[in-house]
Amino acid sequence: MSVAVELAALADRLAEFGERAYLVTVDEEGRPHAVSVRVGLRDDRLETTVGRRSAANLAQRAAATLLWPPPEPDGAYSLIVDATAIDVAGEGPVSLRPTTGVLHRVAGAAGEGPTCIAVTGA
Repeated sequence: MSVAVELAALADRLAEFGERAYLVTVDEEGRPHAVSVRVGLRDDRLETTVGRRSAANLAQRAAATLLWPPPEPDGAYSLIVDATAIDVAGEGPVSLRPTTGVLHRVAGAAGEGPTCIAVTGA
């Protein structure tokens, strides 16, 4: 499921899920590389700091995914945001433009609910 991210809705979700997320990039051989990062929202961009390998991956392939686990231990949804890196200059601060976002139901979560919920203002 791909849906455009509405920034106001994303800001609300980030307030709910917090600043700690996992950043997933892809290396030159197509292997995923996942790291823990702190993420903030500034204007229309997600801001984080990356290391050498993540920076190299983003410089070659700007697509990235950020994953926030549920904010509570028994939470039913994770937040997943796809983004595009902007002007990666090496390890250190990097800006990401969010493109799509969903709340994705955690496997085995108690209760009922949809599998994915779009991160939009609707």
